[in-house]
Amino acid sequence: MIKVGVIGIGNISAAHLGAYQSFSDRAEVVALCDIIDGKAQAGAERFGLAATCYPDHRSLLADAGVDLVSICTPPGTHAEIAIDALNGGCNVLVEKPMAPGLDECDAMIAAQRSSGKMLSVVAQNRFRTEMMRLHDLLAQGAIGKVLHAQVESLWWRGHSYYDLWWRGTWESEGGGCTLNHAVHHVDLLLWMMGAPSDVRAVMANVAHDNSEVEDLSTILLRFASGALGQLTCSVVHHGQEQKLVFQGERAKIAAPYSCYASTSLANGFPERDEAFEAELTARYDEIAPLAHEGHAGQIDDVLRALETGGTPLIDGVQGRQTIELINAIYKAAITDETVRLPLAGDDPFATQQGLLERAPHFYEKSASVEGFSDNRITTVGNY
Repeated sequence: MIKVGVIGIGNISAAHLGAYQSFSDRAEVVALCDIIDGKAQAGAERFGLAATCYPDHRSLLADAGVDLVSICTPPGTHAEIAIDALNGGCNVLVEKPMAPGLDECDAMIAAQRSSGKMLSVVAQNRFRTEMMRLHDLLAQGAIGKVLHAQVESLWWRGHSYYDLWWRGTWESEGGGCTLNHAVHHVDLLLWMMGAPSDVRAVMANVAHDNSEVEDLSTILLRFASGALGQLTCSVVHHGQEQKLVFQGERAKIAAPYSCYASTSLANGFPERDEAFEAELTARYDEIAPLAHEGHAGQIDDVLRALETGGTPLIDGVQGRQTIELINAIYKAAITDETVRLPLAGDDPFATQQGLLERAPHFYEKSASVEGFSDNRITTVGNY
């Protein structure tokens, strides 16, 4: 039985706690902690856990005897907590984003390697049947060479969203929608296409004058293969209509799932190839569905890695790659330059401090509340 501690009992912790309970024959949550008085106990009561509650992560790590911790705290705290846990002999599953700075990511990876423990970064949308199938078809070259990728990470958040105490500042949140919302889609794009070679970007805050950070960004990407990509990151889009679209030599394939194939008439104009569309869809449907999806799918993967001595699907190196691309996007937007990847080790945008010194304050944060009376999380689709 794997003994688990959950650090940070905010909204996202419920996804972790519910997932661990679904694997009650393999894992037991024995410890919770939160720096806000009463939140850990409230989480224990909500989920019916006989867990010991702690006021901070250090007391949990020193006393609870856990094998694995889920870190569900604000992004700016991830590195410190993960490093303390790894150095203390504990395996770590850390929520997205891994950390705001590449220097912090590197320190986390170094602690993982020196400790010999496991470090996995949450990217739960890889653990969707639809995403696994799309990834596998692209890996098989089913649509030929990918020519263009279109990623829409579109969300909507009201003005009060940034009133929560840790949101809306570069220091505590690490960035805006490009980091904290589009991180899901950036991870998926990297998983399916690999890293781009260069980046151009613009960003703005168009609707949240209580926040320092951006609420909208538009990015252009170039890949070594010659393919181009475009990425929109937003918390101002009504409907939250998110998608990934890959245009290949032979067909388009997308999530939410759709495909369209064209062949050429003698004059170069397109004619729909419904036979190839049917073949693609049949191949898509043949890929086995996942037994567990979302956070449950990733926690199942982490538990299996611990049980077998294997490696998780998403490790610290992959978590770092996502942060590197996002930091390159911020550099491109702030400097109004084309940014080449990978970022140099001495690039100021590779560190959180470097970003803090250069990031624009679109507005100053004007409110700071400890929590909301209504803690519902509403989303559209599987993203």
